[in-house]
Amino acid sequence: MKIMGLLSRHANFHPPQPLVPSIRDGALRQVGSKRCFSTQSEDPELNDFMEYMDSLKNYEKLGVPRGSGTDSEDGFDLGRMRRLMERLGNPQSKFMAVHIAGTKGKGSTAAFLSNILRAEGYSVGCYSSPHIQTIRERISLGGFSAPVSAKTLNCLFLQFKKTLDQAMERENGRISHFEVLTAMAFTLFAQERVDFAVIEAGLGGARDATNVISSSGLAASVITSIGEEHLDALGGSLESIAIAKSGIIKHGCPLVLGGPFPPHIDRILRDKALSMSSPVVSASDGGNRSTIKGLSMLNGRPCQSCDLLIQVERDFKLFIELLDVKLCMLGNHQLKNAATATCAALCLRNLGWKISDGSIRVGLENTFLLGRSQFLTSRETEALGLHGATVLLDGAHTKESANALVNTIRMTFPEASLALLVAMASDKDHIGFAREFLSGLTRNVCWS
Repeated sequence: MKIMGLLSRHANFHPPQPLVPSIRDGALRQVGSKRCFSTQSEDPELNDFMEYMDSLKNYEKLGVPRGSGTDSEDGFDLGRMRRLMERLGNPQSKFMAVHIAGTKGKGSTAAFLSNILRAEGYSVGCYSSPHIQTIRERISLGGFSAPVSAKTLNCLFLQFKKTLDQAMERENGRISHFEVLTAMAFTLFAQERVDFAVIEAGLGGARDATNVISSSGLAASVITSIGEEHLDALGGSLESIAIAKSGIIKHGCPLVLGGPFPPHIDRILRDKALSMSSPVVSASDGGNRSTIKGLSMLNGRPCQSCDLLIQVERDFKLFIELLDVKLCMLGNHQLKNAATATCAALCLRNLGWKISDGSIRVGLENTFLLGRSQFLTSRETEALGLHGATVLLDGAHTKESANALVNTIRMTFPEASLALLVAMASDKDHIGFAREFLSGLTRNVCWS
């Protein structure tokens, strides 16, 4: 997460110094009755685990090599991940999965769908990335959306370590940070016998470490969006990105599309689904409607009241109408993610799993993620010394997400003065982000 936006109701607002950490580098922790920023948020019980993980090649920190996400000679070696999973007894074959890929929106969609399934009473494992406060956020388990406990993760690591050392020796030390964590998550989901695992792909799809799930273990694939991020790693064009992400489509398994996509990108995804005999449901089809009706406050934070209508006739017959859904995840882009997750839930219902309209509503309304259009409460802003300010934390770092952030700001505080603190990785399109953000504003902006 790479951007911190500071919104104020006061025209003369200036953030006090020092207030410079990004969400990625600083996490909120509790100190007495106050919350402050800290880079040391892992439980001491995980010291050995974190030391081991830090010794592995981490492409999130190092940057992703050119072509590594493509299904080509330059792509990541998925065979290495399959060999590791075989050593662990192929845990990915012991649960039903929903696999989610996409340039933007996949983490939020995974959270929405996980909470829908939990609301119905299913035991759910959710695997996503990246994290903000603790690596434990990447794995949630059971009937609640809380991160896996330090004790559970450490016990798994100790159980896992001998097999992992053997695999690492055989692979000449090439197993990566993401591959190890993915294998641990899948092993944990199998051990806990979850009813569903909702799996977010890391990069692309075809050669991503999560793409070891076979068609027999896949309930549905979801592709949320296609955009110009990780261009070098995914082949250099929107078309190559679409091809890479379509690699999660499996034979006979439903495909849920978010979108909307440009016609030629939509065609690539649908052609791949057709070649795999996979029925397609699109959340952006003409028969579906989703609208934001207004804003209100809920537990000290703004939420949006939405109407959602899904009416699909092709491939699957799906229908739901939900009125006055209170979404804590703000913005039209989050309403699209909610609609995509709802389509996925309806697909599962069509396939025979029990999922009520009420559970879909409760799951959508109970979803909240750090760093996604997150407004701090007045108590949190006061703890930071920002009395009277409204503070917005968001992970936007692409042109598309800059546009979504501007639209959210305009919707929630259209008359506010704005000071923006930005921090993002050096491989991001800083200029494109700034141009898109500034072009969406007509007010003065103070940059740091």
